[in-house]
Parts: sequence; structure tokens; C-alpha cells
Amino acid sequence: MVLMIDYSYMTCKYAVSRTKLHGLSYSLNPYFGCEHGCIYCYAPSVFRDDKIAKNWGKFVKAKMNIVDALSNQLKKIPKGIVGISTVTDPYQPLEARLQLTRKCIEVLLTHGFPISIQTKSPLVFRDSDLMIPRRVDLGVTITTLDKELCRMLEPRAPLPDSLIQVLEDLSNKGVSTWIFFGPIIPKVNDDEDDILQMVHLAKRTKSELIYDRLNLRPWVLDSMSLFLEKERPGLKDLLSSYVTDNSGYWKALRAKIETMCSREGVHCKPAFP
Repeated sequence: MVLMIDYSYMTCKYAVSRTKLHGLSYSLNPYFGCEHGCIYCYAPSVFRDDKIAKNWGKFVKAKMNIVDALSNQLKKIPKGIVGISTVTDPYQPLEARLQLTRKCIEVLLTHGFPISIQTKSPLVFRDSDLMIPRRVDLGVTITTLDKELCRMLEPRAPLPDSLIQVLEDLSNKGVSTWIFFGPIIPKVNDDEDDILQMVHLAKRTKSELIYDRLNLRPWVLDSMSLFLEKERPGLKDLLSSYVTDNSGYWKALRAKIETMCSREGVHCKPAFP
């Protein structure tokens, strides 16, 4: 059965907001909601709303006035790195028609704000003409290179194969690129072959590797339950013990990733140091 996404429009008072995310000054999200349907997504927990959480992945709202709001706001705030996006992928399929993200990038460049983009959509390549080295960096989220597993974890997201050429082309253009390897889910996408594939991809595309563990914020385990019960019986009850900061599992996995990256000459770091 094909899921029907509820598309609608909204307005925003402010385009960018201050963020405490490492390496960023501001966040900008041209869309609210996401149609990727990733079962591990913890973005809904930001809003602390049960209805939003249970419908996340089924709706997308476009902030139709965001370009004007951004133009006005940038005249009043200090320059700093703007992260696009921090809650919702900025290259929703709707972006192909509305071009809100593209127009926001143009405005940010005009005002001299550095930009950091994160997406899992090859639609970003449409805007490669705006990817100016040392002014824009690009990160792509890749949870796994296994297509079958990817479809289970990210049912409506583009397959990662389509992002590899984007990384290669933009890196060759001199744009700083990075791979967001995450979330790393214990006993799902964390074996040595999974990690090695990601390290080799980072090396081939001259990208930094940023890795992140599964974040079990509210509603995440509920969203993952069906997959876990069917594909990894018994894992659900153990997950919380694996993904704490001080767990032996996570310490060992971090060390393994760092060692592999060092051996291959790939720069890597945890997403939240």
C-alpha cells in the first residue's frame, strides 16, 4: 500500500534560530515534517507532542514565507554558520517544485553567511552551482549501504547509491564533504563490514566521516518496535543498555571506528563530542 503524504503550507515568524549543535550558530528548516519515514528518527521528540510524533513521516508543511523572513532576519543578526537543516531534510521531494531551500541558500550567500547542508537526497545536486568552496559544506546521511536494510529503516528515503556520485562530484569541485554515518544501531548496521564500507566510501570521496549512535529519545523505540520484533527478536529490551555514553559496547565501537579511519587516512569524529 502506498502511503499518501499530507502536503500543506504554513508561515514562520523567524527563518533561523540559534542552535547549540556543535559547529553551528544557527539552524534553518524550510520544511516542517518529513516524508522519509525513517523508523529511528528522533526529530519528533524536539516538539514534545504525541500527535506530531505519531504522524511524523506522513506530512510535510512548506514554510512559504521563509525566504522573505530570512532576508529580513539576516540584516539584524551576527554572522555565523547556518545549518540546513537540523530537524527536517531540506531536500524533501516538494523542494523540486518549490525551491525554498535553494532560494534560502542564495539569500545566505548574498549576506555572507557560511552554510552547512545535511541531507539524504540526491536532489541537492541540483544546487551544485551554489556550492562554493569554503563558503558551503555538504554532508550526506548514510545509515547503511545495504539496500534491503535501508528500505526497512528508511522506507521512503532515496537509496544511498544516489548520493555517492554527489559526494564525488562536489568533492572534486573543492567543496568540503562529509558522511554522517548514523544512527549506528547495535546488531543492525554495526558489524565490521558495515563500518569498513563506510570508511572506504569516505576515503574514495575525500569526505570526513561523522558517526553517531542511536538516540532513544521518546517515541523512537515505539517507531522501531515492528522492525525489531520481526528482524531482530530480543534486541528491543537490550538497546537502551547498548547506547548509553558509557556503555562498554559504545566505547568499543568508537575505538573500532577510530582505528579503521586512522588506518585508512580518513578524518573522523563523533557527531556529539
